Amino acid sequence: MPRTRLHIAGTYSAESLLELDGDKARYLGRVLRLRVGDSVSVFDGEGSEYAATISGIGRSGATLRVGNRIASKTETDLRVHLVQGISRGERMDFVVQKATELGVKRITPVLTEYGVVKLDSKRAEKRRDHWQKVAASACEQSGRVRLPLVDTPVSLKTWLGNKPGQVDAELILKPGATTPLARIHAPETKVCVLIGPEGGFSDVEYEDADIAGFQPVSLGPRVLRTETAAIAVLAILQSLWGDLG
Repeated sequence: MPRTRLHIAGTYSAESLLELDGDKARYLGRVLRLRVGDSVSVFDGEGSEYAATISGIGRSGATLRVGNRIASKTETDLRVHLVQGISRGERMDFVVQKATELGVKRITPVLTEYGVVKLDSKRAEKRRDHWQKVAASACEQSGRVRLPLVDTPVSLKTWLGNKPGQVDAELILKPGATTPLARIHAPETKVCVLIGPEGGFSDVEYEDADIAGFQPVSLGPRVLRTETAAIAVLAILQSLWGDLG
């Protein structure tokens, strides 16, 4: 049976004692029904993972004793920044989850002209916190030791005006584009990919992306759902230049 993995932020090392409460303690005791002496592993989300043993567990809390560090080879060298048009309901959760499993380094949710999701600043922060938890859970499941950064949602126009530099390939999915994604030259540092929401990008947004230096690419003759497109793009990139090849 695979060892249970828990993301626990903070700084710790061998022989540290970690006190857990809330959801994580309930998960260990009530869901998994683990007991004193059972083994788990903990990772800080910054690249370090350790073996750990349950040294105490009760109704409202648990204590873990940290053991030796565990070597991990689950992080890809390919740096992919996914800029994703926000979709409704569980679709965005699905994108964050699967993108994390496929090794994405950063996810920027963007509000677009045709997007049906509208967020004020307070709700945007709450959604970011939620998606960061989704990413942490996906890391626990997939074996990753570094959490992808999930940005606070922002309008696409605002993001394009302040986009990060030092990117080798800046790509935008566009139905009918003449350049297949697989023909893009291999990047030396980072790839940034723009994917629209359910209704796609508007003509103005495509123009803004073109001015910002983004190259239109296609995934073939079929129009994919936004969540399917994200998975397909990341799988292709990892197959071409990452650790799925």
